Amino acid sequence: MSTPARAAPPAVGDTAAQALSVRLFRAMLATQESFAAYLGVKLGLYESLAGGGPATAEQLAGRTGLAPRYVREWLEQQATAGLVAVDGSPSTPAPVYRLPPGYERVLTASSDPLSLVSTAMLPLGGVAGALPHLLAAFRTGGGVPAEVFGEDWRHGHGGANQAIYTRQLPGWVRRHLPDVHQRLAAGAARIADVGCGAGWATVALARAYPNAVLTALDLDPAAVAEARDRVRAAGLADRVSVRVADAATVGDAGGHELVCVFDTLHEVARPADVLRACRRLRTPTGTVLVLDSQVAEEFHAPGDEIERFQYATSVLHCLPAALVGDGAAGTGTVLRPGAVRALARQAGFGRVRVHELDDRFHTLYRLDD
Repeated sequence: MSTPARAAPPAVGDTAAQALSVRLFRAMLATQESFAAYLGVKLGLYESLAGGGPATAEQLAGRTGLAPRYVREWLEQQATAGLVAVDGSPSTPAPVYRLPPGYERVLTASSDPLSLVSTAMLPLGGVAGALPHLLAAFRTGGGVPAEVFGEDWRHGHGGANQAIYTRQLPGWVRRHLPDVHQRLAAGAARIADVGCGAGWATVALARAYPNAVLTALDLDPAAVAEARDRVRAAGLADRVSVRVADAATVGDAGGHELVCVFDTLHEVARPADVLRACRRLRTPTGTVLVLDSQVAEEFHAPGDEIERFQYATSVLHCLPAALVGDGAAGTGTVLRPGAVRALARQAGFGRVRVHELDDRFHTLYRLDD
């Protein structure tokens, strides 16, 4: 009686290929489910479930003014993915769908640090619309302007740091820059927010220092309009001004005790010029505070999840944005501490202090003469 032939074990290369195939399938699935979540955000479906409570597909469609057949398919997909809960099943008459307890914190926009609407969902829409331009940029070496990424990216980028600006930024200044905090709290100091975006940091600093006068600058007129609305809504327009300006060319009006460059330096075309302008904006004893990406001191591969996130963001948005215009440096999201120190030296600063934060995505740099 012959012995059955044993199958040969898979080759090492086969095992690696299978593992990669599974990984990329899961990544594709996560991407598809993220786009479905994007639809839920943009169409107000999560907001309706959070604010209006459980609903059948017909009821949710009625609340949101959407087509019932699409809403039913979306709800079934969301229940299958575990993002909404369902009482009953699609085969029973009018199953009721609801958000599980706590899920509204993640799936709706707010200053809650667990909300992923701005960080994870809205940017998808911006990148999706920009993909043809990214393909062209890879071939030409040119940049991709901010307007190509549209309001989804602007709102996502603006809101992504809402929680840290609102809840943590004033505490970081008190803890890491106690001398600056004392000067700002003592009297009518001046603060400049360069690259202010949606204005969340501007408003947070104005509230923290009620005697300070603030100037907020950004190159994007749409972002400036949003920041102005935010300042007015906060009742701060009497001492906070917001205007359109190129950060690389401002600096004709010194006298600021604190000049802030928050989550901006890595994606401006001429970062050294921006820091030079910020240096001119200060008083002789003033400080420039840079908040930027938390990345490793050196390149390592493979990297951890934070490094992977920063690089993917750079490829899909920040590097293309940083390559717009003549003389663009093309910095990108992965702005390592050594690169910040080099840019600061180019701009004339004599000292750079690095402060580790209780935040996984950011590092704080203090620049002084």
